[in-house]
Amino acid sequence: MTTFWCEQAWIDDRPQAGVRLEVHDGHFRSVLTGVSPRRGDTLLPGLTLPGFANAHSHTFHRALRGLSGTGSSFWAWREHMYRVAGALTPDSLYELARLSYREMLAAGYTTVGEFHYVHAHPDGTPYADRNAMGSALIAAAADAGIRITLLDTLYLSAGFGAPLEPAQARFDDRDVDAWIARVSRMRDTPGCRIGAAAHSIRAVSPAAAGRLAAWCRAEGRPIHVHLSEQPQENEQCVAALGTTPAQALADVGFWGADTTAVHATHLTGDDIALLGAAHATVAVCPSTEADLADGIPALPELQHAGAAIALGSDQNVLSDGLREAQSLETSLRLSRGTRENLAPAELVTALTRSGQHSLGWDDATGLRAGALADFVTLHLTGLRTAGCALTELPRVATADDLTSIHVGGVDRTPDTPGAIAAELDALCRRLRGEDHAPREEDRDD
Repeated sequence: MTTFWCEQAWIDDRPQAGVRLEVHDGHFRSVLTGVSPRRGDTLLPGLTLPGFANAHSHTFHRALRGLSGTGSSFWAWREHMYRVAGALTPDSLYELARLSYREMLAAGYTTVGEFHYVHAHPDGTPYADRNAMGSALIAAAADAGIRITLLDTLYLSAGFGAPLEPAQARFDDRDVDAWIARVSRMRDTPGCRIGAAAHSIRAVSPAAAGRLAAWCRAEGRPIHVHLSEQPQENEQCVAALGTTPAQALADVGFWGADTTAVHATHLTGDDIALLGAAHATVAVCPSTEADLADGIPALPELQHAGAAIALGSDQNVLSDGLREAQSLETSLRLSRGTRENLAPAELVTALTRSGQHSLGWDDATGLRAGALADFVTLHLTGLRTAGCALTELPRVATADDLTSIHVGGVDRTPDTPGAIAAELDALCRRLRGEDHAPREEDRDD
């Protein structure tokens, strides 16, 4: 058994002093509060929180971070994304994911939900192992030391029944039966859980989405979907189906406490009521929604209706769970002109418990006996956090304030961030077709 003594730890939605975490076989054997350190304890000065959950990631999008000239809209940016997707192989996807997951670990994410739809060769020909790309992601997570939920994604149409475009050929499974046959070959492991996603109402018909959800429920798998990210998606859905995306999915029994709507940026009042009544989770990705000019979801209304809020990094324009959480509140202040919309405890819940639940890791949702021993620690003495009230740290601290990251009680704090950065730089440039490093005058040393 390994023991840790936390100066402060986030338990029952608030910091508590003097907390001993006893870890055995990757789980908390006991969590004791109000105690002094003992000989043999690993001391964790600062504030310890449950491990963060990245509820929505497209890891290969990391290669597009900081790329200029990607257009003035989501739809223009998407064309650049397709080019990077076309350059991936199982080996390069593994390398990019391994490095990206190490970056996520450094930011406090102990679990990632990988929304995975690049399945076949660029021309649509299946790999000999039809799960070669998914297996590469799972192996990358294992080697990085992060837990993963592989959200294997059904993607059948370029838009409301239209055939896939050439750039989308490698996303195709032909039909739901072929997708089920392929996904059924994958199994959960201690560090991996297999989930599922319907890409969107554009790419998956309501009937197919309903079949996917029914199969997932029979298998006990979490279910995700991109929902109403852009007004154009809603307009096309109303034109094609006569209703909103949320209602079209409700009509086939898609929504439930096991489902997660990603983005949900442009919902009607009735849509919000649907998600709330189902106790669904909404995975918000603030850095991506800002970068792609998506908009700001109606978070207080969704919570009031009964939905849970989780956080994702999506295109990985940013790998910092704390900054994503802080953006939930700051975006509401700017758009609504009111303060104190979401309390610090609600930000922590979005970053931890709600995200872990959305990914099927209900055994990793807090610092409690029996839970998986995933936790991160923030120091309290840096320039950013000096003088802050403990309860306000989730509104102030960033990934740079993390001093340690533990997964299953094992220290996974990266010790060579510079080496990770150098490998990422070279790989991203290669995937984008660049054959040179940045010019000296472009460097910021």
